[in-house]
Amino acid sequence: MKYGRVYNFSAGPAIMPEPVLEEIAAEVLNYHGSGMSVMEMSHRSAVFQKIRDDAEADLRKLLNVPDNYRVLFIQGGGTLQFSMVPINLLSGGTACYIESGAWSHKAIPEAKRYGNVIVSASSADRNFSYVPDCSALTFPAGTDYVYVCENETIHGTTFWNLPDTHGVPLVSDQSSMFLSRPCDVSRYGLIFAGVQKNVGPAGMTIVIVRGDLVRDDLDPKVPLYLRYKTHADNDSMYNTPNCWSLYCCGKVFRYLLELGGLEEMERRNREKAAILYDFLDSSQFFRGTAEKADRSLMNVPFVTPSPAQDAEVVAAAKAAGLENLKGHKSVGGLRASIFNAMPKEGVEALVAFLDKYEKAHA
Repeated sequence: MKYGRVYNFSAGPAIMPEPVLEEIAAEVLNYHGSGMSVMEMSHRSAVFQKIRDDAEADLRKLLNVPDNYRVLFIQGGGTLQFSMVPINLLSGGTACYIESGAWSHKAIPEAKRYGNVIVSASSADRNFSYVPDCSALTFPAGTDYVYVCENETIHGTTFWNLPDTHGVPLVSDQSSMFLSRPCDVSRYGLIFAGVQKNVGPAGMTIVIVRGDLVRDDLDPKVPLYLRYKTHADNDSMYNTPNCWSLYCCGKVFRYLLELGGLEEMERRNREKAAILYDFLDSSQFFRGTAEKADRSLMNVPFVTPSPAQDAEVVAAAKAAGLENLKGHKSVGGLRASIFNAMPKEGVEALVAFLDKYEKAHA
């Protein structure tokens, strides 16, 4: 890689496309002749308004977002949405959650603060190594929404088949797979994604919400900032937005469009993931921890025969220019996050390193 950069397998904040970073670097002191950096200019200026408008337009084009959906850029990470979703959508009925990993597990107690919650299916019995079967789920009358974390970053699983919610709004946390493959937005009531995993710098979450779910009849005690309607009515400019993150995300949206859109990204992501999974499947030393049918294209957790050897691999990989392979603290092991911006050469370098390590240490 150029500029002395390493291959960064972090789960977030994560790798960004080098061409985007180069373009940002060229503009950082003087954006388009404005004499200012985007980090310095007023969010009420015409220059920044165009940055915001172009970003939304490009995102709508990438995802073919229907006209009756609002696109919101909200400060804070995806964890804030664990609360904002039930605050805005749980209106005296029930919320049904599919518990498929650490992040859906964490979202459940937050929702319980605001109303009745049912765990309709769970894969906790096998340490979230698979996605629970949702093909025959039913939901009680009065269900306000069904919630999934569509890609579990820590456990490396993903939903290849969404549950049939029988008309109940489907809410999806897409943080770690957002824009990695085509998505039929019309199947969802609400999608949210913390941008720091697969889109841009940390500190902002994108929310795509169907218009009828942007309600104005919430409890008067709900703070204005926690209402989707506040952000929708003000084009995400109710207060000073995360200008820098929004600007960088807009660059990534345009970059993805120029590459060929989400169909091309899925092709590339499948190719990269196959290289790593094929190696793990043939290895006698390294073992993938997610079940094959539910493997993520973005996050690949794996282990050696012992925690001590896991740590040795992480240290040796770092010395070889392969950074952030340590698994999440809650599960240990190793994890390679191979988001959109990770080049195929990075995955090939990782596999070459792992193969060499296995031959020397198995």
